[in-house]
Amino acid sequence: MTKLLAQVAKFGLVGVVATVLDFLILFVLADFIGLHYLTAAALAFVAATLFNYAASMRYVFTSRFGEAEKRQELLLFVTLSVIGLGLNQVLMWLFVDQVALHYLVAKIAATVFVMAWNFISRKIWLEDKNAG
Repeated sequence: MTKLLAQVAKFGLVGVVATVLDFLILFVLADFIGLHYLTAAALAFVAATLFNYAASMRYVFTSRFGEAEKRQELLLFVTLSVIGLGLNQVLMWLFVDQVALHYLVAKIAATVFVMAWNFISRKIWLEDKNAG
């Protein structure tokens, strides 16, 4: 249980940094560059996901893949992240266009759901169950 709590704490720290990056890019693209909030959200999500992959696989999860299989690992990470992106986009649209929340408030709500998806899916499909 202690290992799981430490892992959740590391995941949280990486997630906070990735989330700050995500929100910062979203805000700059939407408010300063003038992109539509869904386009800005998608681009910000991709940038934060790339950071999250590098940090998560280095500091949070013990990979089940060897060096020769890193492309497979990245492909699986990206696949799981694309599902997260779809969830993010649907929730952003729902909260902004249907519930009439500000896009940054909607992003907070969407982030909670996507963060849960990210941890659970990566733990199931990316982590070496025999490590530690």
